[in-house]
Amino acid sequence: MTPVEPLTMELRERYPSLREIPTPLLSAELTGETLLVCALPGERLFEEGTPCRGFPLILEGEVCVSKSSADGTRTMELYRVTPGEMCVVSASSLLSQRDLNAEGIAVASTRLVMLSPRLFERWTAHPAFRQFVFGVFSERLSDLMILIDAIAFQRLDQRLADHLLGHGQCFRTTHQALADELGTVRVIVTRMLNRFEAAGYIRLGRERIEVLDAASLRAVADR
Repeated sequence: MTPVEPLTMELRERYPSLREIPTPLLSAELTGETLLVCALPGERLFEEGTPCRGFPLILEGEVCVSKSSADGTRTMELYRVTPGEMCVVSASSLLSQRDLNAEGIAVASTRLVMLSPRLFERWTAHPAFRQFVFGVFSERLSDLMILIDAIAFQRLDQRLADHLLGHGQCFRTTHQALADELGTVRVIVTRMLNRFEAAGYIRLGRERIEVLDAASLRAVADR
């Protein structure tokens, strides 16, 4: 068994669309056309405004893809990529031949295979892999429409209340993390959390939030 064969088997298991490509051809194309990358939590895998070096296929771990404001003071999480999933920012950059418009950071110990741009282009000629790529594009577009609706048409207090209801009765987070997830600034999130606490909806602790009155939070989120 050649060294590339275990990797071929793992990729085919994680990404079933690759099973359409004959194993000998898949193994041959992985040689010299891919880079195996291991990243620690917090390590940046790609940066906004730079050329895309390749197309990542996640084998283990998780990558957070986010976009920063023009002045770099705010960051909004767009989506996360786990094994078997696809990074649409990387795919879009390669297909359009434009610089990346977001950054990717490992949120756990991550292992991935980086396909060369040429190999990504060849693999998209295979119907199953091409369908996988554009299927994920469709799903992410639906998610984007929901996000746009939330940002454009929902008040921040509604979005914050809804967000607090999605993590159980008690969870650990920071005001900055909530601000990043909601696409706003920490001072506004802090002000609203203090308002919710004064109303008796939640109890704030050090990097900890306890939901006391879920019904009232739901009323805020649904109004």
